[in-house]
Amino acid sequence: MQDLWTLKYRAGTLKEILGNEQAVTTLSELSQSGTLPHLILYGPENSGKTTAALALARQLYGSTWRNNFTYFNASDFFDQGKRYLVRDKRFVRFLGTDDPKKIYKSVIDIFKEIINEYAGMASLDADYKLIYIDNAESLNSDAQHALRRIMEKYSSTCRFILSTAKPSKLISPLRSRGLQIFFAYVPDAVLKTHLEEIGCAEKLQFSEGALDAILYSARGNVAKAVQTLQLVSLLARGSILTEEMVYEATTLGRDENINNLLSAALEGDFPKGRQLIDEMIIEKGLSGTEILEGLSEALVDSGESDTDIARLVVKISEADVCLKDAANERIQLERLLSTFS
Repeated sequence: MQDLWTLKYRAGTLKEILGNEQAVTTLSELSQSGTLPHLILYGPENSGKTTAALALARQLYGSTWRNNFTYFNASDFFDQGKRYLVRDKRFVRFLGTDDPKKIYKSVIDIFKEIINEYAGMASLDADYKLIYIDNAESLNSDAQHALRRIMEKYSSTCRFILSTAKPSKLISPLRSRGLQIFFAYVPDAVLKTHLEEIGCAEKLQFSEGALDAILYSARGNVAKAVQTLQLVSLLARGSILTEEMVYEATTLGRDENINNLLSAALEGDFPKGRQLIDEMIIEKGLSGTEILEGLSEALVDSGESDTDIARLVVKISEADVCLKDAANERIQLERLLSTFS
């Protein structure tokens, strides 16, 4: 089985991170200062926040970084809930069962118990350890207040790194506890060089326009660009990678539920649309932004009239703006769905 290139070519050190020079410089200086504060990494999804946190851990702890770095996804607790938590073996002893229907604790009580225990365990070979909480915007207000108290309680043994695409959804007392560091998507010129290096390592050949087509589809998202490149290479089967193959790959790579959601929206089938939204967010872990991007691409390929496409693209753009303003993803997607037909 072929390795995933997003993992194979993921930056392992801070120096290897693409773009985001200011963020990388800040993290490097903090790692050398001996006085690392709590951190809040914010910026669009797949802009390198988690990669940077992992690289920071490697720089701080060397070969023992895995013993001193713990990853949690807030979305697992507060968006996907008990059905998802039972799949994580780390949580079995906290839950007491693998049947979500037999879990009588509230999600927030489970969250506080787990974070308290992990934060309270001191590192065996370092002054402190790191707890990384991804998608921190998924924490509700009570959970954020509880986390703030935990951060204060265990500041001598633990540093928290919160990652979010929506910093405005974090309460002020929590934001004030961490140094905020911004991450942005990577410039096309930097990303193109990265794709060329992968192409060289994988012995790929490109036709004129192929890489530019990938860049256009990725819009600075490194993970999306590398995923597309790998998919195109599989379609090429040893031949030259072309612009047409990129288009085919980006169409094949679209979640089928996206096409079904667009059909449901155009037909006014609201119940089916809501079901598809839940499946994509809860079961497949897609973000609201990813669903909107998929809808935009599917709409262009839908065969609808130019007038209708233009009208609906405007509605998608309006929904995207609301998401960036920290609006609830499900509510905004359902609202968008109701305006299509």
